[in-house]
Amino acid sequence: MAAISMVYSVIAWLAARKPIRLAGGSWENLPPVTVLKPLCRAEPETYACLRSFCDQQYPQFQIVFGVADATDPVVPIVGRLQREYPHLGLLLSIDRRQHGSNRKVSNLMNMMPLARHEMLVLSDSDVCVTQDYLAKVVSPLVDRNVGIVTCTYQGRPRAGFWSLLGSLFINDWFVPSVRVAAFSGSRSFAFGATIAIRGEVLASIGGFKSIANQLADDFRLGELTRRAGLRTVLSDVVVETVVSEIIFTELVQHELRWLRTTRAIPLSVQLLPGGLSVGFSQRF
Repeated sequence: MAAISMVYSVIAWLAARKPIRLAGGSWENLPPVTVLKPLCRAEPETYACLRSFCDQQYPQFQIVFGVADATDPVVPIVGRLQREYPHLGLLLSIDRRQHGSNRKVSNLMNMMPLARHEMLVLSDSDVCVTQDYLAKVVSPLVDRNVGIVTCTYQGRPRAGFWSLLGSLFINDWFVPSVRVAAFSGSRSFAFGATIAIRGEVLASIGGFKSIANQLADDFRLGELTRRAGLRTVLSDVVVETVVSEIIFTELVQHELRWLRTTRAIPLSVQLLPGGLSVGFSQRF
């Protein structure tokens, strides 16, 4: 058992060190893109996370935020960003209509009428990115054979042991397992931290309506595009996500919710070559 663990650790180390080389055009020629940010509630890091998307070095982009309730505490944060970045024309959709059991997807469906561009980037609210993020995740979509682009994420803990433990789980188990899967040739994954997709591809698989009742909506988007014969690209970008659980019970509830989501995905799509199972559901 110890030897098997050591062999896997070596494989994970090699997979993590292997660079991901992606083809892409020049920065100036990249197409305009719409970033969709479904929101619900606010955390201490929410402003910094959302602001990182406003500071992108990209020729033309818009950001559409979406909430279901006008009294949501995240609304004033969006208002602050609108005042600080008037040149971006940041938009906020406030719409409580439900189109299925997945509230996040319903939010996305309500936001779509405000999207002006063909290229779409979906990202969870607790994600923080660098200034070259959009350029790197959008460039592979220039290839018409690519269905979606996704990327891994690392945990950034708050103060406290339990938040640190949650981050260690992401950084020392989840991320290496993704890289091992990619190293072995699998692309059966998609992460809510980032999904970049062309509007025409989204429409061809039935739009967001096709995943309105799906628990693991991010994974399902990737699966539907792969069924359509398109490739999933794992970007070399690694974004940060804040691990907000600071007490034991919060962490346990979070992990149980994630594991239940993983179990809801059919076993046939959870297993990777070599029998490696990596829960590619929406963690946050």
